[in-house]
Amino acid sequence: MLNYRDGLALMPHYDTSEQDWRIKVNANESNVGLPPLVEERVMTRLSRIAFSRYPNEEYDLLCEQIGEAYGYRQENVIIGNGSSEIIEKVFYAFGGDDTHKIVYPTPSFSMYGIYAAVADAVGVSVPLDDNYTLDVERFIHAVNQSNASLAVICNPNNPTGQVLTMAELEHIAESISCAFLIDEAYVEFYGNTSIPLLKKYPHMMIARTFSKAYALASSRVGYMLAHKNIINMVAKTYMPYHINVPSLVTADTVFQMRSEFEPQIQMICAERERMQEKYSLLDSVTVYPSHANFILLHYPHAEALNKEFIKCGIGVRSFGKAPQLENMLRISIGRADENDEVYRVMKFFVEENP
Repeated sequence: MLNYRDGLALMPHYDTSEQDWRIKVNANESNVGLPPLVEERVMTRLSRIAFSRYPNEEYDLLCEQIGEAYGYRQENVIIGNGSSEIIEKVFYAFGGDDTHKIVYPTPSFSMYGIYAAVADAVGVSVPLDDNYTLDVERFIHAVNQSNASLAVICNPNNPTGQVLTMAELEHIAESISCAFLIDEAYVEFYGNTSIPLLKKYPHMMIARTFSKAYALASSRVGYMLAHKNIINMVAKTYMPYHINVPSLVTADTVFQMRSEFEPQIQMICAERERMQEKYSLLDSVTVYPSHANFILLHYPHAEALNKEFIKCGIGVRSFGKAPQLENMLRISIGRADENDEVYRVMKFFVEENP
């Protein structure tokens, strides 16, 4: 008989199964891809890789470049397989047993609860208000009352798209003493980063990713900025050479040329505003204000609408009967023609099913 780890069979599973969608707007990816000049530079650098060597220099160079860009040193940066792996390792570093509490809002990134369980910590969720805003004082109280080892905020929040201001985040930082992680996976679509707070609050960490604004979801690269003592401890949870050279070289090139992505980011933000306005004109549809590259919608017949999308070859994120997300759809921002087609299908269905 196989003797699995206690609780593993009950662990929730993150479903990554997909199908060949005609229009894919279900995973908050970039539907634009790399700018031509960036792609050309990436391909040139990839052609020169020493595939027989372990990733050493490439890792250090990317850490150094990221640190310097934000006024920090290489020792303040750690790289991961997407920011998701970094978050997992942070949970592991501050978990360990049921005396370690990790506090996060819900609904938010669904992996927070899974990572807390994997880390043998106790996840403490703080429900958002009915309009999906976070009661900051309630969050602070939950952190302090539970004597938490880690507090986590996703800003902008996934899947709601809403944000806390810099003042609100600083108020949290100065009101708690435990480790404080801010997940900025979508920050490029918002424009206001919490990185300036790091030097004032050494218990803070900022995790970011190349998967969203920089169109590198397939490469799986993210990074975290933090005090060097935190970086050193989190690094102990990684295996050696955990990032491959092709991903490091690609991310390094993209980071050097990140200004090339600004027109794409601006286009996505403009499309987000355009589509929020169009969706808000549909009867029975509630649109939640978003600062990310997706829009969260409530519609009483969301599951039936999702089936219609599937029939039309359109993939959106349906939350089904998930707690706090009943009858919700999250629609990523694609190209203008894709957005218009998604809207056309939805408008026709809503008008037929008021």
